[in-house]
Amino acid sequence: MSETIGKSIYDYGRDILSSDEIKAEKTFMQHGDTSVYEHSLNVAYLSLYIVRRMNIRADERAVVRGALLHDYFLYDWHIKSEKNRKHGFYHARRALINARRDFMLSEIEEDIIRKHMFPLNITPPKYRESVVVCIADKIVAAAETLYLSRRLIKLNYAK
Repeated sequence: MSETIGKSIYDYGRDILSSDEIKAEKTFMQHGDTSVYEHSLNVAYLSLYIVRRMNIRADERAVVRGALLHDYFLYDWHIKSEKNRKHGFYHARRALINARRDFMLSEIEEDIIRKHMFPLNITPPKYRESVVVCIADKIVAAAETLYLSRRLIKLNYAK
């Protein structure tokens, strides 16, 4: 299943993964020693794994694209500044603004990005795809923060 998930992530997210902005995420740390880029790939992988493993009827393309862009805020939140003050509360909005600027998004993809920080942001996800990415994000973030693995999921795609 790992290879087919990796291929699907590349197929659905080719335009995102080839963009200079997403490549810049490799220089921003997210949790532990994991970059925002790696974190987003890990969330996309786990989200698609959950959808397929649990036979959830979902728009896989939206799951992948929303997961890849859920943290598309494009700054280092570890550096204190007025721009990233209260990062946890506001970065989903910033990510959505940036994603809308750079990519064509579906309604589901927008919901995934906007609501991935639930319950910290109080509006719950509207779509099952958003719920899956929200849950996958929490699992991946916890694993990365606890340094359970340099790369939570072995990625052999989108190099």
